Amino acid sequence: METVACPDCDLLQRIPELPPGAKARCARCGNALASQPVSPLERPLALTLAAAIAFIVANAAPLMGLSAVGRRASTTIGGGVIEMWQQGETITAMIVAFCAVIAPGTYIAFMLVVLIAASRPPAPHWIGELLRWADSMLPWSMSEVMVLGILVALIKIAQLASVDAGVGMYGVGALVVLLAMIGITFDQREIWHRVEWTDGRVSRVPQTTPAQERK
Repeated sequence: METVACPDCDLLQRIPELPPGAKARCARCGNALASQPVSPLERPLALTLAAAIAFIVANAAPLMGLSAVGRRASTTIGGGVIEMWQQGETITAMIVAFCAVIAPGTYIAFMLVVLIAASRPPAPHWIGELLRWADSMLPWSMSEVMVLGILVALIKIAQLASVDAGVGMYGVGALVVLLAMIGITFDQREIWHRVEWTDGRVSRVPQTTPAQERK
């Protein structure tokens, strides 16, 4: 059993070992305190692998095709960043590159390493540090903002030219959905439960998760 504080009402209470599929709720406010998924690592790992494929497609395939006055052009996310850089929009290009390419790519890579390394406990101690870095990269992954901006641009351009969504656009849309599903199915507590600390002991689940420590 472990003692945790409810993040909503601060009530201290003991959480017993949960069977697969069970959840523990606060006795005072009913907030979910802990859960034990049926497949704690397999499902997030499968979703992360799918997100990696969607990320590659989103960055390798054209986002859209533009046809006007007999000419047709298409570009990828990287091509758009390079074009903005060449046009003198250095800051905008750096922001787009970080939020649309570097942050989501780093998050997916770290999550793959964490989930694969933790699949056979005890996990090495450096997994905890990677998990913290992945958690810090996720808020900067703004693929959904990019999709919204592209849709607004498509609406404005549609009156002047013929615009077709490319394969990259579908890849970005799939990436947005998969990243959200990873956040829903992934339980950090399961990783911390499997981490082996430097003294060779296998850790128990910490009383607070890294997300709660920052509050």
